[in-house]
Amino acid sequence: MKTYIVIPAHNEERFIAKTLNSLVSQTLLPEKIVVVNDNSTDDTEKIVNEFVNRYHFISIVNTDSSVDHMPGSKVINAFNQGVNTLDDTYDILCKFDADLIFPLNYIEKITAHFKKDETTGMVGGFCYIEKNQEWVLENLTNKDHIRGALKAYRKACFNDINGLKSAMGWDTIDELIAQYHNWKIQTDTSLQVKHLKPTGNTYNPKAKYKQGEAFYTMRYGFWITLIASVKLALLKKRPSLIRNYLIGYFKAQRQNTPFLVSKTEGQFIRKLRWNKMKKKASLVLRIHQSFFTITSF
Repeated sequence: MKTYIVIPAHNEERFIAKTLNSLVSQTLLPEKIVVVNDNSTDDTEKIVNEFVNRYHFISIVNTDSSVDHMPGSKVINAFNQGVNTLDDTYDILCKFDADLIFPLNYIEKITAHFKKDETTGMVGGFCYIEKNQEWVLENLTNKDHIRGALKAYRKACFNDINGLKSAMGWDTIDELIAQYHNWKIQTDTSLQVKHLKPTGNTYNPKAKYKQGEAFYTMRYGFWITLIASVKLALLKKRPSLIRNYLIGYFKAQRQNTPFLVSKTEGQFIRKLRWNKMKKKASLVLRIHQSFFTITSF
């Protein structure tokens, strides 16, 4: 299977060489790597060009966008610039961040997952960050969710979801719409990717309401938005974010912000979300019942 990789990069001079070194050392090499140098003001372009000169399958695209690091829109606009330079003869299309170190068998293993099951539409590993000189799982990750930093799509799935949405929440919408089209999402806990720059640490302050807006545009509705806001804020250990998320949601509602999914897709998404929450609640209840049964002896 032919793998194409697109890497949006904005001021990544500290990390991009490590990312590319991990990719050119893979046990199964990608067919093409495109780095999109998105309005960088540091030595990102110079470093990438050194790889372009050494590896025939690496290319660079220079593009100018807003200097504001707004979640979703900036990175996907850059990604799309890279995709536009590629032909469509690939089997697997990857959107990778420019601050990752991949295990050397990463591409080989995700390819194996795609080959094993033709209904698998997306595959990914997990991001690990360094804390106290140890690499630990980045806690913003559900076991059934692939982080936006390391997405890999089967071509047919990518076409079914009509590419990636240029908005915050794109890396949730893609999975929800993929499931709407009966594609499976496959994660592999053995694929531990080093994430050198924690998620969101360079986001523009103006983005603080964007998460709530994303919940609205995905047609979550108020109650799912409230639950999702509480969960995400607690994962980030910042309960005050709940307020920002809800303000963003109601702001989008007042402004009639366009939805990113259709009405039918929204119904599917809400049903899927409620079913997952019920399963988790049922599991927690069973664990508590088992605990009290054991302690009662």
